[in-house]
Amino acid sequence: MSLHRTELGETGSRVVFCHGLFGQGKNWTQVAKALSADHRVTLLDMPNHGRSPWTETFDYLHLADLVAAELGDEPVALVGHSMGGKISMCVALRHPALVERLAVVDIAPVAYDSGREFIGYTQTMRGLDLGSLERRAEADAAMAAAVPDPTVRSFLLQNLRRTDDGWHWQPNLELLGRHMDELAGWPSEGLGDASYDGPVLWIGGADSDYVSEEHAPEMDRRFPRNRRITIKGAGHWVHSQQPEVFLEVLRRFLA
Repeated sequence: MSLHRTELGETGSRVVFCHGLFGQGKNWTQVAKALSADHRVTLLDMPNHGRSPWTETFDYLHLADLVAAELGDEPVALVGHSMGGKISMCVALRHPALVERLAVVDIAPVAYDSGREFIGYTQTMRGLDLGSLERRAEADAAMAAAVPDPTVRSFLLQNLRRTDDGWHWQPNLELLGRHMDELAGWPSEGLGDASYDGPVLWIGGADSDYVSEEHAPEMDRRFPRNRRITIKGAGHWVHSQQPEVFLEVLRRFLA
């Protein structure tokens, strides 16, 4: 299985981005362009998302191995947000020689209680009558009641694509909805006592509760060389809510 990728930059060290649930590699384009003068940047579409192939089940360890296969022999700086952050952490724990450093955006190496709002997003997207859809604006209007935040709706609708045979959702919504518990989970048993000794930066949003002090013991156990930064005025989507601050923080870490 080969994942869809976008490459930017021709010189410098390699930086690879892993997006979150319902995202695509292109969500990182603004950050990637800013880094491309000094780094070779790769934007990956995660399995079951964007233009990458679908899998038959959802397993963080399997997804991490698929991403690791895309990295090549040269160690990279790996950046992952949310679901992509969990995949990136698993890559570092299972294939440490491939990861020179790791930046994790607003997620911890723990199991959360549920898929939270993402369950509702999946149901809303699957419930949309694509057969009667003529314009993207109609999809936006149909989702407005269930997803009132226009920024979130716009983010979800980036996954709606029109081809010769009509409208389609790019993510594997059936599989993702069926495995929401696994998505919210963390494969601690499958990782044993593995730890990653490279430098790790946690970038959290001050208005998010995905990373808290109660997660610190597991973060320190798995990633002993970590430091944590919280960005004010940002929630879970730190890189889109405070892009300039996020970029400066990431630049310093990569340097």
